[in-house]
Amino acid sequence: MTQLTLSARWKGEHQVLDDLFGEFLVALEKGDVDATRSAIEEFDGLLRRHTEREEEQLFAPSSTKRLGPLEGETDEERLFRELRLEHVQVREVSGMIVRLLSEASDMEGARRLAPNLARRWDAHTAREEREVQRFMSDLT
Repeated sequence: MTQLTLSARWKGEHQVLDDLFGEFLVALEKGDVDATRSAIEEFDGLLRRHTEREEEQLFAPSSTKRLGPLEGETDEERLFRELRLEHVQVREVSGMIVRLLSEASDMEGARRLAPNLARRWDAHTAREEREVQRFMSDLT
């Protein structure tokens, strides 16, 4: 797979996830519990599959599952470790919203967490698309 193809694939998946998150926000704004729950469940499911594939196929393999700083790590190892940590954080917030809506139809709770998820997701994808490019040639 070429560098361009890998880059285009991840950016394309990020766009699909952005669109799904937008559907969630629209449904949330309208106050439609079922549509809001459905949209965040779809976002969350794709997010989990997407981040798992990135960690398996894009990020350099980690010799440890630790997400904290490692002594002597290279810039690439640090970046990929930090991006894996960001994945955990984004999945946790998304999962919290899914649980709030699935278990209690808690629209207010979802409304309070939505900006947190939006900030984390946007910052993560911008960083990933910008910084991972430096290491893409090593992955082809």
